[in-house]
Amino acid sequence: MIQELNSMQAFWLGHLYHALVQEIPLSEYAAQQELILADLLLWEKRLNVRGLPVPPRHRPARFVAVEVVARFVKAAKCTGDVMRAL
Repeated sequence: MIQELNSMQAFWLGHLYHALVQEIPLSEYAAQQELILADLLLWEKRLNVRGLPVPPRHRPARFVAVEVVARFVKAAKCTGDVMRAL
């Protein structure tokens, strides 16, 4: 079943899709567009409750892969001094 959107629903749904296409969090999108984040989140919930196709939120990676490289120092004599890595 296809639902017709009223102008307010279309306005907020358009913003939600635009944020997804830009691949930015809703908080950043709201700031860029000078929207109140709470309003955007409220309309996201309202549209979802009405069964409208609300886009998923963009969730940026919070962790990044790193490469660990081990470097070993061969000590000729251990004298109790603090050893420093190269």
